[in-house]
Amino acid sequence: MKTVKAGEIEIAYAESGAGEPVILLHGGESTHIQYDTFRPQLGDGIRAIAYDQRDSGASVNPPHPYGIPDLAEDCAALIRGLGYERAHIFGSSFGGFIALQVAVSVPDVVQSLTVGATFSDATALQAPVASEIVELSPSQRDAQMLAFALSERGQADEKVVAELKSVLVHRSPEADARRLAAIPGFDVTNRLPEITAPTLLIYGEDDPAARPEVGRKIADAIPRARLEVIPGARHGITMEFARETAQLLRDFVLAHPSQ
Repeated sequence: MKTVKAGEIEIAYAESGAGEPVILLHGGESTHIQYDTFRPQLGDGIRAIAYDQRDSGASVNPPHPYGIPDLAEDCAALIRGLGYERAHIFGSSFGGFIALQVAVSVPDVVQSLTVGATFSDATALQAPVASEIVELSPSQRDAQMLAFALSERGQADEKVVAELKSVLVHRSPEADARRLAAIPGFDVTNRLPEITAPTLLIYGEDDPAARPEVGRKIADAIPRARLEVIPGARHGITMEFARETAQLLRDFVLAHPSQ
């Protein structure tokens, strides 16, 4: 993995391909490895860059509290550190919080915005299934995540289940607490109309937490935003439905080139 230095933060990232820069923001229970098999599916003409957020993977940060705006600044610092003025942003779930925050806080670095299975505020923590998972210890979350992220068909597919389990990570209690503590203050709902970047929202039809109507409200608030709903998908749109999600993202990115 390569790294970019941003103040006290050392951001580690993995990449594949060449072309339009696409920054991939992982979910709350994973690291950049969430996109190890997803990145190549974006195909030719795209440089897919997945990085480790604070308290995740190989990135290094001091043990200080932080919020979603801080994580958004990290994303912007990565884009600039890679030598770009702007990049395409994709974030799913927790990564979607950050992606939306980047679009309102650091809009100058956003070429296009795609978010999936996410919320525009901290109500994610109150969503019934999500709140149950958050209250469990990291080691107890894996089993719950299977039903949360995968359809019944996906749960019966040994390969899909193995891949999901492989990307779930167990952080230290301190790191896990800092990650969770970043969410309660998050709320960009009233700022969504400020987003000027071309925006695509991707939601799973059967997501038990970030339901399609959540995506519809966000799409309605962002000028000219488009919502796509993947039939049969739950929360794990970048896992079980990686091909469909990657195709939507690829088409959107290439329709809004930076060059």
